[in-house]
Amino acid sequence: MAGPRHTRGTPPSVVEASAFVWCALALGVLGWADALGSAQLSASGERSDISRYFPLF
Repeated sequence: MAGPRHTRGTPPSVVEASAFVWCALALGVLGWADALGSAQLSASGERSDISRYFPLF
């Protein structure tokens, strides 16, 4: 993916969640907005919204 150059500090786009939440997102059991709203998922940066890739199955 092309994007901004990262030189130091926190990367420009970061998504963090537990393994359980990633699996729930992948299976469609949990939605992106619901995970963000309930603080089960942390997404920051200009390219951190990867909601279009879920669910995987």
